[in-house]
Amino acid sequence: MDTYNKTQGNPNVLAMIMAGGQGSRLFPLTEHRAKPAVLFGGKYRIIDFVLNNFVNSGITKINVLTQFKADSLIKHINSGWQMNRHFGQYVDVVPAQMRTGKEWYQGTADAIYQNLNLINDENPDYVAVFGADHIFKMDISRMLDAHRSIDAQITVAAIPKTLEQAKEFGVIEIDENGMMIGFEEKPENPKCIPGQPDMALCSMGNYLFNKEFLVDILITDASTLSSSHDFGKDIMPQAYKNHTVFVYDFFNNIVPGETEEQNHYWEDVGTLDAYYEANMTLRRIVPQINIYNDKWPVRTADQQTAPVKFIFGSEDTGDNRCGQAIDTILSGGCIISGGIVKRSVLANNIRVDDYSEVEDSIIFNDVMIGKNCKIKKAIIDKGAIITDDSTIGFNKEDDLAKGYTVTENGITIVS
Repeated sequence: MDTYNKTQGNPNVLAMIMAGGQGSRLFPLTEHRAKPAVLFGGKYRIIDFVLNNFVNSGITKINVLTQFKADSLIKHINSGWQMNRHFGQYVDVVPAQMRTGKEWYQGTADAIYQNLNLINDENPDYVAVFGADHIFKMDISRMLDAHRSIDAQITVAAIPKTLEQAKEFGVIEIDENGMMIGFEEKPENPKCIPGQPDMALCSMGNYLFNKEFLVDILITDASTLSSSHDFGKDIMPQAYKNHTVFVYDFFNNIVPGETEEQNHYWEDVGTLDAYYEANMTLRRIVPQINIYNDKWPVRTADQQTAPVKFIFGSEDTGDNRCGQAIDTILSGGCIISGGIVKRSVLANNIRVDDYSEVEDSIIFNDVMIGKNCKIKKAIIDKGAIITDDSTIGFNKEDDLAKGYTVTENGITIVS
């Protein structure tokens, strides 16, 4: 695998990860944390996936731009993503600093503009601007190779989506050489891919820029009063008209050790239902997102937890209760004490007490589930205490009356 750093004669690449969004569609999971800090797959945070993509691709100069409710995100990165700065490797958290005025980030382009000092100080050849809130695996070095081979000024990663889904993305048109010839942000009537009338080509919000070009367009955009200072709304719709903008097909990206389906997996997890389904895919025999591939490891902050324990009966009373977990992901410190867990994802330090049943659910850290509880199609946030004989996920009206959130697809969120 190539490593992109100047000491080996390869181009110097700086990664700028956008981790400042509010994640309002994931509320209440984002009530007290930024979207990239939301738990995923039991032990990970959403941001871990893009961080691992960069590190596994040999790109190890990384700035994470934060803004809203960043405390848990900052703690996670500081505890789990320490790099060797002596060898030019770092993952630095960069809080919003208002370096250019008294405004928070006005858009994605403005977020980079307000941190141009980081780009100028590092003076890279290329700048990768990626989002922090997607679940996917990607060998970014392949995208960089494509960018360099055609001498593009911008390369945008793209993926096909249905026309209905495309309304939430930037929709791209390309010519026969993969060059951008059209871009429309969140169109009401997306243009389809030629020959595929039900699909549109959508921006993933992941960009590669030549450094000098990026600095120039950001300075120009910052002085444009009519701009909302956003890559999707302002930069992309204009850039392709006068500059070389290449569109990189995500489906051509190959990650070692992944199946074809896994190579094509990319999920925005922007809504509670999408987040739930992305977690549930991990339970499959061959999951769409593979966290067990040692050729492309998914690292995270190491948590000091005890081993998982299952309790069967009681030697003193002869009780035949049996703790079980079936088609379930269990993280460290869980104790299944006489309850049964099916088709679920459990984070660290969860207790499921006698005769309780948990099905098709996502349970965050440090949750205590009492005796004789029945829980189905639920997401239970960190630290919740579910008292004995509770029922969650079986009656929408009852759940709403208890102050829980219930999604369109019937997922109950306890926060």
